[in-house]
Amino acid sequence: MEKSSGDRMTVTSNYISRYTDLPFLIDYLRTKELPLLSPQSWDDRNDSHYILSYAKLARHTAVYALCLTEAPETYHHWKVFTSGSSGVCIEFHKDKLLSYAKQVSGIRAERVNYKKLSELRKCKPTQEQLPFLKRVAFSDEKEFRLVVSNFNEQLNQIRLHMPSVAIRKIIFNPWMPKTVFEEIKNLLKDIDGCKSIRVSRSTLIDNDEWKSLGCKLNPILQQQGTEITVACPLWNGSSCVDAP
Repeated sequence: MEKSSGDRMTVTSNYISRYTDLPFLIDYLRTKELPLLSPQSWDDRNDSHYILSYAKLARHTAVYALCLTEAPETYHHWKVFTSGSSGVCIEFHKDKLLSYAKQVSGIRAERVNYKKLSELRKCKPTQEQLPFLKRVAFSDEKEFRLVVSNFNEQLNQIRLHMPSVAIRKIIFNPWMPKTVFEEIKNLLKDIDGCKSIRVSRSTLIDNDEWKSLGCKLNPILQQQGTEITVACPLWNGSSCVDAP
């Protein structure tokens, strides 16, 4: 494990994640290809401006990127980078993903660097820095990016060969009903090469152990002499029972 200087979140060095939605996960598992897309439609116009400027300065007609993260699971990632109950996180072995990515001629695979506006006023970015530069307000994303811009033909996307052996595990969003998750999990396991992939559902917002540890502290509170009972699904009337 390693920490970025001045950052609040730990950056993991052995895996890297891609947040996306179920249709794109199925497309990837069936084709074993990850799409790199044009940044023209990105929500962060500062970011897309820099990466498109980089391609223009390099005299390339197109640029494509794939955005990943080195950060551990956060509520922010689920809400911003996925669509509710269809959201998924594909966790890759970082060394394997980079090994396959580097087979693409001219690809760059680097961490995004986060800067304040005041820092850029003092030291303007170089051409090579442009594709991996974002404002510091986005720093909790801990983004890692793949960029290709040496194509002289405009395409909707380019596709990167990425066998399922590069996958560490697949995590489904915490809003997907458990019964639906089990059915989809079985469907994914039937896809060629996917039987042994670990597939789980996030408990970020509804974790039995977290709740049981909290109610063990004191299931009945005293406030100004008034007895207040805490609603706890694991309370059996006299004590908290352990979560299975």
